[in-house]
Amino acid sequence: MEQEPILNEHNKQEYPPMHTAEHILNQTMVRMFGCPRSRNAHIERKKSKCDYQLATPPSEEQVREIESRVNEVIRQGMPVRVEYVKRNEVPPEVDLSKLPEDASETLRLVRIGDYDICACAGNHVENTAEIGTFKIISHDFNEGTWRLRFKLIEPGA
Repeated sequence: MEQEPILNEHNKQEYPPMHTAEHILNQTMVRMFGCPRSRNAHIERKKSKCDYQLATPPSEEQVREIESRVNEVIRQGMPVRVEYVKRNEVPPEVDLSKLPEDASETLRLVRIGDYDICACAGNHVENTAEIGTFKIISHDFNEGTWRLRFKLIEPGA
């Protein structure tokens, strides 16, 4: 029986559907705007926010497109898998710039179907169909930072 690697302790207890939605949102932003993943995020059960570095704010049409694309990924019912790799085996598309300096030699990668992969120690759903509906609540732009606030409408609600 294979033992799970010992990693750095994780200091947060995220709500798995919201945290998984954040991953999908991050990849959607990368694909639509070519920006990095959110550097500043506050993920909570009721509502969350992410900040993105952009030259100009998205138009209202683009905001609706972000919401639509995130929900399309959720509806696809993609599996969410965890894998452990040594640092030198991390795929090139995985951004390690947010890792703490004392991060373990073995890293935990979270893969959402073929849509997203990133290093993460948080809690996630097993399938995107468990997330519910992603809803953008509000957004604003200030000095190159676009802040997006969102919530989830749970399945069956």
